[in-house]
Amino acid sequence: MKRRSLSLPIAIFVAFSLLILLFFSSNPLSSLPLLSPNPNPRFSHPPLKVYVADLPRSFNYGLLDHFWSLSTPDSRIPNPSSDSNPKPRKWDSRYPPYPDNPLIQQYSAEYWLLGDLETPQDLRARDSASVRVYNLEESDVVFVPFFATLSAEMQLGWGKKGEFLKKDESSNLDYKRQKEVVERIKRSEAWKRSGGRDHVFVLTDPVAMWHVKADIAPAILLVVDFGGWYKLDSKSMENGTVPERIQHTQVSLIKDVIVPYTHLLPTLPFSEDTATRHILLYFKGAKHRHRGGLVREKLWDILQNEPDVIMEEGFPNSTGRSQSIIGMQSSQFCLHPAGDTPSSCRLFDAVASLCIPVIVSDNIPLPFEGIIDYSKFAVFVSEGQALQKNYLVTYLRGISAKRKEWLRANMARVQSVFEFDNGFPGGVGPVPRDGVVNLIWEMVYQKVPMVKQAVMRERRRPEGVVVPLRCHCT
Repeated sequence: MKRRSLSLPIAIFVAFSLLILLFFSSNPLSSLPLLSPNPNPRFSHPPLKVYVADLPRSFNYGLLDHFWSLSTPDSRIPNPSSDSNPKPRKWDSRYPPYPDNPLIQQYSAEYWLLGDLETPQDLRARDSASVRVYNLEESDVVFVPFFATLSAEMQLGWGKKGEFLKKDESSNLDYKRQKEVVERIKRSEAWKRSGGRDHVFVLTDPVAMWHVKADIAPAILLVVDFGGWYKLDSKSMENGTVPERIQHTQVSLIKDVIVPYTHLLPTLPFSEDTATRHILLYFKGAKHRHRGGLVREKLWDILQNEPDVIMEEGFPNSTGRSQSIIGMQSSQFCLHPAGDTPSSCRLFDAVASLCIPVIVSDNIPLPFEGIIDYSKFAVFVSEGQALQKNYLVTYLRGISAKRKEWLRANMARVQSVFEFDNGFPGGVGPVPRDGVVNLIWEMVYQKVPMVKQAVMRERRRPEGVVVPLRCHCT
């Protein structure tokens, strides 16, 4: 009798185990140990309904037409190639390619997100995290199709020096475009119904929409970090330290979404990572930075004479790119210190190169946290510890070969998560289920309930009642 009584619990346990195994084997991202237990919550709800605001083509693909017509080089890139702005041989005239200029390409999320929304419904993947709707009343959010980064970078690279910060429509064409976009959007019924809270702006460049940030502050902002608001942060600082709470009224992890940079270096598959990584720690970039990036200059002085450590100035030209590919693929660890802003493209180049990131940036926000566990493929060191002489290299040399292999194996499993290019011209085509575009839409979806609450509270607010803005980065 006792043996027979055990058979039912055992059968139940076996059946339950098989169900768990089936679930994880059918869900690729869920099988990754470095992701949260429920990395694909989007599949438990309908896709995000996105309405695209009505803006002329001149604010998006028309800007690309203008870019490819430029005959002079970007003034910021030293020693440009003989062909200063080489044009692709062939492209769909409706969707010109995004520039491969590294200063611009790293911020290309605006291009791939609009390309996804331009994809006809019959070409979209069935499990896409978003769907474009053409009736405003059906929408969850309103996407503003302005290539704000491209607009800003064209002004910085081809405009007169010093004109970017001036509110002069005759000399600062980026300011002129910013102002017109805001005027058009604020006149729309979509903006009026929500006060802009359900609008989505892509501001991956810290200086995108520089002159009108206060106007679009209620919206959901897609940013790489909050470095573009650093002046607000600095007002809250005392003696060069960041307080526990920074009082923001424009940006917050609560309402906004952190998105990845576009990596600039080629992806090295784990199966091809066979070369000996003889360099302990590698960094290539500008030594001198401002504000929070002063830690980089101090680290440089500490590390530059260490054996097996390479610290070298780098420039965003073809030579610098080639050197970075060799350097990152030959190194065990790649240093990621804060610069002018807390984050940089360098982190995602390291992931593509399977070079273990060493993040020395105390206030860095990272994309898709809660879905991706960065501690399982990157190393985090506080700025205070890193600036102690001999601390960083001693710490890195103490990491075992087995641990480093484990970190790189985990890194290889998330390489595709940070890949924007879906292989279709203009990004117009189905996107990978577990790719960056879908994950961005999922993060936006998570903001929708909060947006609806805010809109409803505003509608019932009695006339004359003032509610102070509260938006803390936590």
